[in-house]
Amino acid sequence: MVMLAEISWRTIINYEIVRGNALWRFGLFVLLILVLMICARIMQFILHRYSERIKAKLGTNLLTLTTEAISKPAYVLIIGIGMAISKMPLFFNDDTGIRTAISTGWDKTAGAVIAIALAYALYCLVDIAEYYLQKAVSKTDTKLDDMLVPIIRKSIRIAITVIAALLVAENILGQNIKSLLLSAGVGGIAIALAAKETIANFFGSITIFTDRPFQIDEIIKVGQQIGLVEEVGFRSTRVRTFEGHLVTIPNSIMANETIENLGKRPFIRTTSNITITYDSGHDKTQKAVNIIKKILAGIPDINGDSDRPPRVYFSNFNDCSLNLYMSYWVTPVDYWHWHQVNEKVNFEILSRFNAEGIEFAFPTQTLYVKKEQ
Repeated sequence: MVMLAEISWRTIINYEIVRGNALWRFGLFVLLILVLMICARIMQFILHRYSERIKAKLGTNLLTLTTEAISKPAYVLIIGIGMAISKMPLFFNDDTGIRTAISTGWDKTAGAVIAIALAYALYCLVDIAEYYLQKAVSKTDTKLDDMLVPIIRKSIRIAITVIAALLVAENILGQNIKSLLLSAGVGGIAIALAAKETIANFFGSITIFTDRPFQIDEIIKVGQQIGLVEEVGFRSTRVRTFEGHLVTIPNSIMANETIENLGKRPFIRTTSNITITYDSGHDKTQKAVNIIKKILAGIPDINGDSDRPPRVYFSNFNDCSLNLYMSYWVTPVDYWHWHQVNEKVNFEILSRFNAEGIEFAFPTQTLYVKKEQ
């Protein structure tokens, strides 16, 4: 026991004891990696808890966003540094070739892990830019900017990932990226031809965000589709129809199609042709025109703008009826409110025409039969 007590830690790792003991050196190598992994996990936990405490006191700010963003990359960085340090036991006198077999490739692997950790930190720090961009666009009147922020975040992260992968492959792993990119360029032409629709959709999305022909939650008409804009992405725009269906329209079509922005209308116009029978004669026809005029004049939502008064005319002699033309504008602009106003007008016309004995016309045919003598 006394002899064991006299052997210090320095003696245990002494050059003479470790010399030539490949298994012992490899054990130190593995143990050091495990210890550094535990330290990395502790560091990540400390950063996360610190971020939560600051957020609870001061709310979300630059400090909390930064500490939260670098907590996971810090774990990877410490592991990479640990991998570079952990090979130190392999530097002892090597009789079995462990250092020769492992150390050279280990340097490249450790360097790659450290570079990936730094790229991962940049990847996570994009959340800070996203937070402040989202805060800025929330102050604007348009909601389309809110959809642009996630697209910017994804674009920056894709760029960081691609650039980091190329730098790690060429500068650390020693791969010939130039020849790889040259050969990929030939294949890229074929890929671009195959993905031309995707590329067209991407540029279509840029056109939408640049021109802003509509905003989120506005009613638009594209071709035969009418509905509420829910989302604008890289590839497509999603429109919720009044039937409840979610229609996905490629942005290449959105960029080239005529878009009617119904949400930008200052008013909603209604035109109708009301037909009454020829038996109505002059008096009832004149009375029908006056009745419709009084109905429209009594509804404030129809008379909100003096520049667009309601119009009612005895407009035409149809084959089977006398035609009364009616036109009016409804404000404020709301699709379902417009339906309510139309319903009110129609019920009033129906009620007052019935009270005055004015009959609505419908297609009829009179058949004359000749009686034989």
